[in-house]
Amino acid sequence: MTQPVSPPRDSSTDKVPQARPTPWRGLLARADVRTLSLLGVLAALIVVGGITKPDEFLDTRNLQLVLTQASVVGVVTVGMTFVIISGGIDLSVGAIVALASVWATTVATQEYGFAGILFTAIVVGVGCGLVNGVLIAYGSMVPFIATLAMLASARGLALQITDGKTQIVTVPSVLDLGERDAYILGIPPLVLVFAVVTVIGWLVLNRTTFGRRTVAVGGNPEAARLAGIDVRRQRLYLYLLSGLCCGIAAFLLIVLSGSGQNTNGNLYELDAIAAAIIGGTLLTGGRGTITGSVLGVLIFFTITNIFALNNLQSDVQQIAKGAIIVAAVLVQRRTASTT
Repeated sequence: MTQPVSPPRDSSTDKVPQARPTPWRGLLARADVRTLSLLGVLAALIVVGGITKPDEFLDTRNLQLVLTQASVVGVVTVGMTFVIISGGIDLSVGAIVALASVWATTVATQEYGFAGILFTAIVVGVGCGLVNGVLIAYGSMVPFIATLAMLASARGLALQITDGKTQIVTVPSVLDLGERDAYILGIPPLVLVFAVVTVIGWLVLNRTTFGRRTVAVGGNPEAARLAGIDVRRQRLYLYLLSGLCCGIAAFLLIVLSGSGQNTNGNLYELDAIAAAIIGGTLLTGGRGTITGSVLGVLIFFTITNIFALNNLQSDVQQIAKGAIIVAAVLVQRRTASTT
C-alpha cells in the first residue's frame, strides 16, 4: 500500500521565527542611557565651570586637583558599589579609612618605610572588613547595625591611637608620590591607582563568576542559594573587598595629606553611597555599575570645585548634593516602575 505523498514545501512561504529580545539587551540599553546621562551632566558642569571661572577651573592644575581628590573617595566607592549591589550597606568605610591611616602612620610603622605603611593600611582595612563580613554573613546581623558599630569602634580606636594629634609622615618615598615630579604624562599617581582599581572592579563585576554571584545575591538571595551559591561566603568576600578598598584609599589619603588623623575619611560613607546611587546602583540590590559610580564621584567633586571657586558656602554645596541624591532616587524609582 502506497503512502500518500505530501506536497513539496515552499521554502519561500515558510515563516522564520523571530528572535525574542533578551532581557539583558534591554538592561544594557538602559545602562547605556544612564551612562550617557551622567556624562551629559558632567559635561554640563564642566561648561558651567568654564563659563563662571574659565581661568581657574580649566587650568590644568585645578583639573589635576579635582581628579586627585576624587581618587580617594572613588576607590572607596568601587568597594561600596559591590556591597550595595549585593543588597548590603557599609556605613563604616570612612572610619576604616581613618583607622587605617593613623595605624599606618605611627612612629613604629614608619620605621618600615614605604612598604610598612602600605602593608599596614591594607591589613587594617581588610581586617575591619573581615569583622564586618563575619558579623553580617555568619552572625546574621543587619548590615546597617554591624557597620554602624564598626564606625563607632574604628573612630574610637583611631582617636585612641593618635590621642587627638596629627601624625606627620616622615618617609620621603611616600611623600614624593604627591609631588608633581612623580606625575606620569601629567597624570598624578593617585589618579592612576584610582583608574587601575576602577578597571579591575569593572572586570570583576562584569566578566567574572564573582560578579555574577554578587548580582544574584542582591537580586534574590534565596534563589541564589538554591542555584548553589554560598550566600554567606559571598557576603563575607564582599565586605573583605570593601575593606581592601578602604585600605588602599587610606594609603592614598596619607600620600595626599602627608599625615594620619583620626578625622580622616569624615563622611566618606555618605559620599560613596551617594555616588553609587547617582550612578544607578539600586539600594535594594541586584543592579549597579562601576562606571556609573565613578561618574557619580566625578560629578560630586566637580560640583564641589565649582562652588569653591565661586566662593559659595559649604552649606550650599551640601544642599545641592542632597537635591542631586533625591533626584537620582526618584529617577531610579521611575525606571524601576517601567521595567
